[in-house]
Amino acid sequence: MKEALAPEVAAALAEGRPVVALESTVITHGLARPENLEVARAMTGAVREGGAVPAVIAIRRGRVRVGLSDRELAALAEGAEAEKASLWNLAALVAGGRDAGTTVAATAHLAARAGIAVFATGGIGGVHPAPYDESADLAGLARTPIVVVSSGMKSILDLAATLERLESLGVAVVGYRTERLPAFHSPTSPYPLPARVEDPQEVAAVLATQRALGLPGAVLVFNPVSRGLPFDEVRGWVEAANREARERGIGGKALTPFLLRRLAELSGGRTDEVNRRLLVENARLAAAIAAALARR
Repeated sequence: MKEALAPEVAAALAEGRPVVALESTVITHGLARPENLEVARAMTGAVREGGAVPAVIAIRRGRVRVGLSDRELAALAEGAEAEKASLWNLAALVAGGRDAGTTVAATAHLAARAGIAVFATGGIGGVHPAPYDESADLAGLARTPIVVVSSGMKSILDLAATLERLESLGVAVVGYRTERLPAFHSPTSPYPLPARVEDPQEVAAVLATQRALGLPGAVLVFNPVSRGLPFDEVRGWVEAANREARERGIGGKALTPFLLRRLAELSGGRTDEVNRRLLVENARLAAAIAAALARR
């Protein structure tokens, strides 16, 4: 099937100009209204300021949309019926004519199919402390040849286990001007990274070499948030929120929203503030990387 590319996105790809894919679950599920639309507009604005074309990817009435107009972005942000599309339910949602925001795994897959080389998000999914709970993002990144810019894994995850899984799956991991894993709300953590890059040109060179070597997966660029929260403080909130979830019997799909909400409450809203900041910063870096790739 053919994705529906926005005219601006299609023209940029045809002309070899830089394009940055943006996920839509942060709009449909990650942020409350009206903040979700404000942040989405800030991200697309940051991409444009960096000289690239933003392509928000979403499912609208069963069609894969690569690039949304501002009006369509507002409709997505204000709608209450959108589902969350990952790789395991993507085909069913499209076949069923549904609306959905796309996760990291689904966005990376659809962006690569459309010919987009760079994707910006907030934090990737990973290994949860609960047994057998692992995000499809990891396997998706292992087989999708795209640059993904994020600020690490979401703070509620088992960071060490997620980093080990990325290694096992062969996902290329680089720190942007850091040797330590950024921990989403925190710009650093105790966990070392295998490689460091200093500028967008180096990221472009890593992707080119990845392709030349025939390696199938993503280049995952971890970009530390400029102003974050202390790692130990955030870990304390995460542990407290997890204890509360266990005591209240909260699990499954309800667990992640509960934990994120409790982090915001325990931090007095500071985690939400950092989340907004890192989303825009990652979009800005992704635009610079897309521009560097377009010049190669």
